[in-house]
Amino acid sequence: MFRRAGLSGEDIEELFNHSPNPYVIVDPDIVIVGMNDSYLTTTMQSREKLLGRNMFDAFPSDPESASGRMLRQSFAKVLKTRQVDHLPLIPYPIAGPDGSMVELFWSATHTPILGEDGSVRFILQHTVDVTELHLLRQSTTGFDVQTGVMRRADAVSGENLALGREREYLRSLFEQAPGFMAVLRGPQHIFEIANAAYTTLVGRDDLIGKSVRDALPDIDGQGFYELLDQVYSTGQGYSASGARVLLQRSAESSADEIFLDFIYEPLRDDSGAVTGIFVQGHEVTEVRRAQDAARESEERFRTLAEAVPNHVWTAIPAGILDWCNLQMAHYIGIESTDPPPSDLLAGALHAEDLQRVSDGWSASVASGEQFQAEVRLRCHEGNYRWFLSRAVAIRNADGVIVRWVGTSTDIEDQKKTETRLETLASALEGRVEERTAELLKTQEVLRQSQKMEAIGNLAGGIAHDFNNLLQVITGNLQLLGRELPESDQTERRLNNALAAASRGARLASQLLSFGRRQPLAPKVVNLGRLVREMDHLVRRSLGEAIEIDTIVSGGLWNTLVDPSNVENALLNLAINARDAMDGRGRLTIELGNAYLDDRYAQNAFDVEAGQYVMLAVSDTGCGMPPDVLARAFDPFFTTKPEGKGTGLGLSMVYGFVKQSGGHINIYSEEGSGTTVRIYLPRSMQAEDMLVEETAGDIAGGSETVLVVEDDDAVRDITVSMLADLGYTVLKARDADSGLAIIESGVSIDLLFTDVVMPGRLKSSELARKAKERRLDIEVLFTSGYTENSIVHGGRLDPGVNLLSKPYGRETLARKIRMLLDKAKERQAGAEGPKLPQQTPAGTSSIRVLLCEDEALIRISTADYLQDFGMVVVEAGNGKEAMEAIDGAAIDILVTDVHLPDINGLQLIRKLREGHPNLPVIFATGDLHVPGSEGLDQASLITKPYDYDFLAARIRDMVGRNR
Repeated sequence: MFRRAGLSGEDIEELFNHSPNPYVIVDPDIVIVGMNDSYLTTTMQSREKLLGRNMFDAFPSDPESASGRMLRQSFAKVLKTRQVDHLPLIPYPIAGPDGSMVELFWSATHTPILGEDGSVRFILQHTVDVTELHLLRQSTTGFDVQTGVMRRADAVSGENLALGREREYLRSLFEQAPGFMAVLRGPQHIFEIANAAYTTLVGRDDLIGKSVRDALPDIDGQGFYELLDQVYSTGQGYSASGARVLLQRSAESSADEIFLDFIYEPLRDDSGAVTGIFVQGHEVTEVRRAQDAARESEERFRTLAEAVPNHVWTAIPAGILDWCNLQMAHYIGIESTDPPPSDLLAGALHAEDLQRVSDGWSASVASGEQFQAEVRLRCHEGNYRWFLSRAVAIRNADGVIVRWVGTSTDIEDQKKTETRLETLASALEGRVEERTAELLKTQEVLRQSQKMEAIGNLAGGIAHDFNNLLQVITGNLQLLGRELPESDQTERRLNNALAAASRGARLASQLLSFGRRQPLAPKVVNLGRLVREMDHLVRRSLGEAIEIDTIVSGGLWNTLVDPSNVENALLNLAINARDAMDGRGRLTIELGNAYLDDRYAQNAFDVEAGQYVMLAVSDTGCGMPPDVLARAFDPFFTTKPEGKGTGLGLSMVYGFVKQSGGHINIYSEEGSGTTVRIYLPRSMQAEDMLVEETAGDIAGGSETVLVVEDDDAVRDITVSMLADLGYTVLKARDADSGLAIIESGVSIDLLFTDVVMPGRLKSSELARKAKERRLDIEVLFTSGYTENSIVHGGRLDPGVNLLSKPYGRETLARKIRMLLDKAKERQAGAEGPKLPQQTPAGTSSIRVLLCEDEALIRISTADYLQDFGMVVVEAGNGKEAMEAIDGAAIDILVTDVHLPDINGLQLIRKLREGHPNLPVIFATGDLHVPGSEGLDQASLITKPYDYDFLAARIRDMVGRNR
């Protein structure tokens, strides 16, 4: 109880309990926290009944009574003033053993016990029962009083003798106490009393009357003098645990190292001033050495446990893990190993092993026998591995288990070997079946690939001639419509003819789409926004009898795709669903993020694992039987009645998805409906802003247009349409004739050329040479066949303008007017070609060797670099590049990797034989140039690249080289 009161020492507590004077201790809330035996005798109560109770609950009184007010006011005064308060006489009834109230009179003293911060921590009440004296005083006078006084005097004398015996008893207890004790007086810390344990500790008995500094000079410099000074000056006690002390106990021996637990407690007079220090403690040297030995042994065990490659763990006798080594902690993925989480094994064990292992471990804990089991433990990544776990019991001298020590050895490879050996025979047949299935699948993939390639080639071959024919038909019909007199019948026939030509163009486009040969203009789009914008169109196309639900998952990724083709695909799927539902049912359009893993990719046709955006269209229609489902993507295959469909709708969707790098699958059950899921690759780029092109008014002009077209009918109709728009039109039948017209010096504002033409000179070469001779000329390509020099991977080369055949008069007029207007904007305010007004610093003298086999890319790149003030030497292959650099001063090489004769890496190595410090930029569609690792002064930019970025990279590399 005295530890709660701020005191220490079992011996002092025993002295307090045996004191004949009644004492009780209360806290600031007047709750009883301790009392001695004399108090219990005086109050006729038990310790269990009083401890923890409020004084006024243990000894009830009316707060308004005189005694109640006196006692409460005394406690309040002590708490407020922190000074001792006396109550010479206070009537206060208490309950006797039988529960009846006994009227008693008391004399009480309340002494505050202060904490380190100076506040009152406890109040010590010394109370004396003066009932007899008070009654005697009231009932006697005169001689009787004198006789009573004499009797009281004798009683006081007897009490003094008792106090003397008590003092001697206390001194005896002080002297015989097992812990060392001493009382120091004054600021010099003079020994007033020290027990035998203290003199034995310090090895000298001539302490009394000496200061600490004189009596114990060997502790100088160890901080104890300063601690005593601090306690005396501040009045705040000090305690230490396991303090190291060097004591020279005899003149002949060296200093001994010992360890002590001790306290310095200030002693105060009635005024509260510190008059001395009470010292009490125990020597714990042997305990400390035993602890150090145990700690060293523990550290050796843990060092060994951490060094082994296996899992090592320990458990208390009850079988609960209390430590594991880092090898085990890292495997399971826990941070605290001392102790580990209480549910460690339950969380790490495989669910199928949990009961078996728990039963075995419980049996070993109960019997003390060795534990052994093969278990599967989960690592921090979530995977399970097999371990052989063993544990043995550690017993003390009495044979009692004090600890379990266990190890877990990884046997995953061993188990796998066993499993492989056990399953080898049974797996052989399965492997044969699997290989057979793979062969059949490979054959199917090859057949599908050959079919797709054949149809694609067929579509490409047909497209050119078919689109030329459609171009002639469409152009003549539009011109005829302007020349014939207006009549309803004539207009209706012309419109029917134009509609038929348009259907033919769509048919050719669908063939190209299925063969993956349509030119795409992909944009980074959010399909959720695109589908919402199509909602009205889809509803209008399907009719009111079909209920449409659109579900868009939150956080939908972007995808790089041609928006117009997505719209066509969705509309095709929706119309197919409408027909399958016979115009009545529910259509669900769902968008979400998806991940196709390696397992799915291995079992699917022509799909790569990765992240995709999924577009699913589901209907409640009739569904498809397996034989129809197997042919759903075949071109011209349809289950619709003759004249109701071309059989190219799903084929077009299939081709577009595959050309976009995606995947498509159909899930259908006859009588239940169909779901078509399209997976388009995720794009990490920000969404592009899609700007709708407004039709505007059809406008012509007075500029000069050179038309180069090998098909006479197409050339004539194109010339007629342009002339009708007011343009001055020149014409040529092939690229060589067109170049001759350009070199004649005649003013030409725009070159309109077919892509695929016979002759020595290609249309792309014609465009490049035209740009070389006239920097301000605009170039517009046209083609009905997309596998050519300006379309690669199904996508237009950067900076190329293409008008696909067949085109109408309005489309042609707007496209040419747009290009000419843009040219005027670039040339505004200047005559001739507009050159940069300022050349960036450090670029006027940069000489660039540009090696690119694609002419249009080379032309546009050269034009932009020349606009930046650079001198550009062009080469179409490696041989031309090596010839161009011979004898010329070149600052940097910009080259494609895939050249017709040699690759770009071989080119730079050959050029560096004569120009060892020549920097190089690889401009390619690849993300890596194999073999370029460690190549100095080399950089990579990927196509399509930004011209400003290319120019900045050139300036930077040339600047560093100079």
